[in-house]
Amino acid sequence: NTSNPPGNEKPAARFLGALCEAEGIEVEYIETAPEREVLVARLRGDSSKRPIMLCNHTDVVPVEEAYWTVPAFEGLVTDGRVYGRGAVDMKGCGVMQLIAFLLLKRQGIALKRDVVFCAVPDEEAGSDWGMVWLCENRPDVVDVEFELSEGGGGSTRFGREEAKLFSVATNEKDICWLRLTSIGRPGHGSVPHPDNSAVYLVQALNRLVAWERPLIFTPDTEAYLDRLSEAGLAPRGREEREERIRQSPEMQAMFINTLNLTMLNAGIKGNVIPAKSEAVIDCRLLPGESKQDWIRQVREVIADERVTVELYSPEHGEPARVPWDTELFRTINAVVKEAMEDAIVVPGMTIGGTDNRFLREKGIPAYGFIPCLLSPEERRGFHGNDEFLTVDNLQMGCELMYEIVRRMAG
Repeated sequence: NTSNPPGNEKPAARFLGALCEAEGIEVEYIETAPEREVLVARLRGDSSKRPIMLCNHTDVVPVEEAYWTVPAFEGLVTDGRVYGRGAVDMKGCGVMQLIAFLLLKRQGIALKRDVVFCAVPDEEAGSDWGMVWLCENRPDVVDVEFELSEGGGGSTRFGREEAKLFSVATNEKDICWLRLTSIGRPGHGSVPHPDNSAVYLVQALNRLVAWERPLIFTPDTEAYLDRLSEAGLAPRGREEREERIRQSPEMQAMFINTLNLTMLNAGIKGNVIPAKSEAVIDCRLLPGESKQDWIRQVREVIADERVTVELYSPEHGEPARVPWDTELFRTINAVVKEAMEDAIVVPGMTIGGTDNRFLREKGIPAYGFIPCLLSPEERRGFHGNDEFLTVDNLQMGCELMYEIVRRMAG
């Protein structure tokens, strides 16, 4: 159980490290905070090419056990499924990376580049004690040419159509949580009251919910749509594309700056008009969008000086674009299509946040890619109840991950 908070990922790092040590692989444990460790294991190449990193995070989001029908932390295998928190996010992918890493060692593959297996804590809470700490304090560990982590992968459907669609996340949206605060005059709940902070806040939130924003097309999403069009899964005309995008919330999130109300707090007692009311909205911004410009837009839409807007999320800079026409992308494309002739491989964008963004800031092509075909039910497991990965997908992921890494490093 490495639920974050509090994390306590050290036992996970030691578990993975022990498996590497048993193979005679050099291992380093880096403590970033009490009971929180980064595992770094390395296979040495001949240095004719720069290293590739296989990175995964060992923490998971907490579990509301009352809503699970299976144990959350036992790795239960039943009916062809592996159940447990982290099965898809992202301990399952960590196992795929580990198997590829161990097989390179066992088979004695001659390597032209170092292969670094890196398991980090704290991704689910902002990465301050994981990848951020590593980049700031151990830049030697992240001095790599390419990196693979979470953020993209395969899906069995595109909209209502069945497809073997693999998205390689070469970019991601920026996390921009905002806190809205309104101040009014407290009073007795039995008397008509024109200065209610909760009313001001609700009115502001209603304006944000009703705010219609245009779709924004980036070079990455244009390439994404073009490849889907070539496969017959997306229309070619701009108007038809926009209509299709707005029909799917997941797809729409790739083309607009999103906002969702996630926290709301007002009042101290049922008969007291609240003096102060607060809300948190989870905003995710497209690459290239400025946080300060977004905050300005939010304030203009609210149009009420009684409601203040301030940044609530950690400030780690803005996501940087990295190229997708690279040796790593071409290798992924080739391996997947050789395994499945009808597979469609596209560059994509992660609509959530991952550790990849901190490596992209350094100019490293850091891609999100879990190489298996998740069903809609498996995809609902991300931060959901009864999270699982099928045994077939786990095996597919191990096979594809190994072949991708072998071609990149061997």
